[in-house]
Amino acid sequence: MRRGRTSVALGALLLLGACTGGTTHGSAAHERPAPPAPAAVLEQEPGATAPPPDTSNPVPQPPREPTPATVTAAPRPAWLGTRVLPRAADGFGERLPTPPELVDRRLVTPPLPGPPPPPPPEDGGFRSTLTPVPPEVAARSTWQEDCPVTLDDLRYLTLTHVGFDGRTHTGELLVHRDVAEDVASVFAALHAAHFPIEELRVIRREELDALPTGDGNVTSAFVCRPTVGGTRWSEHAFGLAVDVNPFHNPYVRGDLVLPELASAYTDRGRVRAGMIVAGDAVTAAFAAAGWQWGGDWTGTARDPMHFSTTGR
Repeated sequence: MRRGRTSVALGALLLLGACTGGTTHGSAAHERPAPPAPAAVLEQEPGATAPPPDTSNPVPQPPREPTPATVTAAPRPAWLGTRVLPRAADGFGERLPTPPELVDRRLVTPPLPGPPPPPPPEDGGFRSTLTPVPPEVAARSTWQEDCPVTLDDLRYLTLTHVGFDGRTHTGELLVHRDVAEDVASVFAALHAAHFPIEELRVIRREELDALPTGDGNVTSAFVCRPTVGGTRWSEHAFGLAVDVNPFHNPYVRGDLVLPELASAYTDRGRVRAGMIVAGDAVTAAFAAAGWQWGGDWTGTARDPMHFSTTGR
């Protein structure tokens, strides 16, 4: 994304799963310049399965509500993504109460854009593929010539994940080639834990400038954009960060909540399906890969959707 984008466009993108880019001290992000050209990694053949990380000696977790396998996922509301929010003074959407349909959000997984990815295994197991970025995926992604990484720096992952219907689905991510195998390993662990993900896909180019609706929930990685309100590139612009279920795990700083309609999920003590809490399968899987969690930030901001290689 070009550096001149407005905070409104960035706010809309945050609703779709791109983090705000904070620091462990809660101050404005100071992100590093583009990394040097990394060495190539070994490509996996389609159908190759990444081994899950070591999750021995798990940390005790708070009790969770019933898993998606025991719950019927609700149809996606027809208004989802269509009701533009009034603009607040800070340029983001006005923070309105969470709609009743989304207070305990368990929606069906929508289909991915074409061409269709490999179907999930019939036995419900995990499958990942790792390839260079296909031209058709690059064309609908946020990548442009002025991004801080080249297409050769990125890899295209397809990944099996569990939806809120308890069934397996195939999702997709763009990530930096240096971390692609680690990311596949993380999602293998999330699949094994039956952690539900509503939507796992590449952010589309037109979503960068979309007006805020406050109800997005896309789990994503690479997004070519700067930090919110800043000029430095976000870790997402390098493919070195992942946001998981942003609506279930909203960014909070003062009275700012992103996505804006996700205030029902700011109470982190009421753990519902799709939420990330300290010591759970999600934080353990990313920690095993050496990634850091935005839920551990110690300043005024919390970003429990966000994981990155640097902690930013």
